[in-house]
Amino acid sequence: MIYLDNAATSFHKPDCVARAVVEAMQQAGNSGRGSSGEAMEASRIIFDTRCKIAQLFDVEGPECVAFTANATEALNTALFGILHPEREKVHAICTEMDHNSVLRPLYALEKRGMDLTILPADGKGRISVDDLEVAIRPETKAIVCTHASNLTGNCNDIRSIGAIARKHGILFIVDAAQTAGVFPISMKKDQIDILCFSGHKGLMGPQGTGAICVRPGVLVEPLKVGGSGILTFQKEHPSDMPESLEAGTLNSHGIAGLRASLEWIQETGIHTIRKREQMLMWRFYDQVKKIPGVTVYGDFSQEDRSPVVSLNLEGEGSAEVGMILGEDYGISVRSGGHCAPLMHKALGIEKTGAVRFSFSYFNTEEEIDAAAAALGELAAGIED
Repeated sequence: MIYLDNAATSFHKPDCVARAVVEAMQQAGNSGRGSSGEAMEASRIIFDTRCKIAQLFDVEGPECVAFTANATEALNTALFGILHPEREKVHAICTEMDHNSVLRPLYALEKRGMDLTILPADGKGRISVDDLEVAIRPETKAIVCTHASNLTGNCNDIRSIGAIARKHGILFIVDAAQTAGVFPISMKKDQIDILCFSGHKGLMGPQGTGAICVRPGVLVEPLKVGGSGILTFQKEHPSDMPESLEAGTLNSHGIAGLRASLEWIQETGIHTIRKREQMLMWRFYDQVKKIPGVTVYGDFSQEDRSPVVSLNLEGEGSAEVGMILGEDYGISVRSGGHCAPLMHKALGIEKTGAVRFSFSYFNTEEEIDAAAAALGELAAGIED
């Protein structure tokens, strides 16, 4: 089996990740619930992982890192926690590059009375930073955008966007689901107010892990309240980070696996990981772009892009191509829609969808060549 669906979730992970999960299941109790050895072990795992996340993303401190189940929960927490159209006139800006984990919460807030501007993308799936600044209003509360498109691999210049947001006193929220663990991100230098990501993609941790990192001074109201392990007799949920955004038992077993993957990333180096994944992407792209009948989507004029290649094969539906690749060639990809409906429309493929190939540090050159050859055989078969 050749796994090329890493933009959905990493499949091949460092061996240390599974070992860490098993060890935590055997040793860790419930963090913050008592002072037993098992509870304290869980607390140590969680705190140490907060520290590693803070270090990786240049967060002010571990207390600014709250754990979530995934990037979607983190983004829901951020958006519903800072945008309150029922209390004040509020406007937000997002882009056509964004995932439904951004769009759907914003649509829900729009129904409550929030004004929403969605920046358009061009035929290559790119947005204009100049358009962004023009869209700002006096009542604009937040700019939210993806760091990289899960469909095209195009990256946004988050440093430039962060500077614009800070200049205008607007909160800047970044969806880093596709880039965390692969691209360097600095909350301080990029002037990010809220950073959201999952732990199971580029970070190579277990599913069920993610985080929201919040700049000190930014108030995010909790999405959920309840058990916190502290302030038991208080009617309100704790107001200090990170407990303010965490309710209920944390996934300490998954977080232990995430800690192990963070250690592996630190040892390997983000630059090394990114360069290998991009090398594999370019190796694939350089082969498939020459295949008759293949249309590739996105902007490949910039070398620094997320390791994703989405395409269609003339005369064959994307779902059929994905099914044939899986059943006849043992190649796992994602076909159809990709939870980014506005990006599909901008590219003109809302009816056809696309076949997405996304690459991992653990893929081999031989796997890339085999996938490109399989696509070539499919194209030749359609022509015949």
